[in-house]
Amino acid sequence: MAYFGINKFWVCAVTDKLLKWIRPEIRQLDAYHVPDASGLTKMDAMENPYTLDQVSGHWAQVLASAEINRYPDPSAAELRKKLSEVMAVPEGAACMLGNGSDELIQMLAMAVSGQDQKGRNRRILSFEPGFVMYRMICNFVGMDYVGVPLNNVFELDMKATRTAIEKHNPAIIFIAYPNNPTGNLFDESDIEEIIRIAPGLVVLDEAYHPFAQRSFMPMLTRYEQLLVMRTVSKMGLAGLRLGMLAGNADLIREIDKVRLPYNINVLTQKVASFALEQVNVLDEQAATIRAERERMLERMGDMDEIEVFPSQANFILFRIKQGDATAVFESIRADGVLIKNLKAETGPLRQCLRVTVGTPDENSSFIAALKKALI
Repeated sequence: MAYFGINKFWVCAVTDKLLKWIRPEIRQLDAYHVPDASGLTKMDAMENPYTLDQVSGHWAQVLASAEINRYPDPSAAELRKKLSEVMAVPEGAACMLGNGSDELIQMLAMAVSGQDQKGRNRRILSFEPGFVMYRMICNFVGMDYVGVPLNNVFELDMKATRTAIEKHNPAIIFIAYPNNPTGNLFDESDIEEIIRIAPGLVVLDEAYHPFAQRSFMPMLTRYEQLLVMRTVSKMGLAGLRLGMLAGNADLIREIDKVRLPYNINVLTQKVASFALEQVNVLDEQAATIRAERERMLERMGDMDEIEVFPSQANFILFRIKQGDATAVFESIRADGVLIKNLKAETGPLRQCLRVTVGTPDENSSFIAALKKALI
């Protein structure tokens, strides 16, 4: 508790009185933590390490054309059209934009939250280990979360999934494709079965599509309950905070009603529209990252001290078989490279670390630091 001046006891009493109005489930949460990467090679956040240097001279012109004294286009029509083209949204489907995928997840949850016919909170279902924001946002909006465990090789357990869907009648099922933090693609036939038996919406979160090259986007016209979510973050535009949700036009129209006005600012609209005109450069960067991922998987696979898991994303999950994961993490950090310590004391992610694929030089630095840490 922080105190201020001579009125410190009054401040304390008032604060405690006010905090009781914060929902208990919110007070029990920990805020999403982003570690300080100052002075370190940043390989912890699944970012594209490359910039658009080829067009750097044009940025000032693009920004100068932005009318920052005016509100942005509330529907971001031009940007939506460009994203639909680049991401191959099928004809007849619609899309909406969010301030990153996180806002889209929140809008989806807000749109379906409430109680079922038995007076119970509606449920969101996803898979564990998985993207932490599904659970967090579920708590934010007062829904109940159901996490179905993956099997011991991080694949879908279809028997457990069928049972959970029948028991919990989820309003939304989120499926990360590829999965985060494991990096693998689930079996397509299993996902199609989930779509067919789902009582509500099924959202395929394809944040890592540039590195997986597999998508359910073409199936939007086949399944009206299917929605596909994409982001430009992994394409190399993470600083713009821009996500897209595509699906049945009637569904998108209803979900769009909970979107706050002007949620995509004028600078993001301008810069993203221009950057997407350089999509061939972004595609080349993704191809380089995919090649580097395979090189890293091969190099790491030669190390007996770790277990390396397959990845179709721009990161690699690995388990420390000998020694302590936190000690390995700290040793790598001491050598100037920041990766992700998953800090799982039990369960399938115990002793696991995750590294983002960087530039060739960054990857070589990481491999050297990892080898040193494992000695």
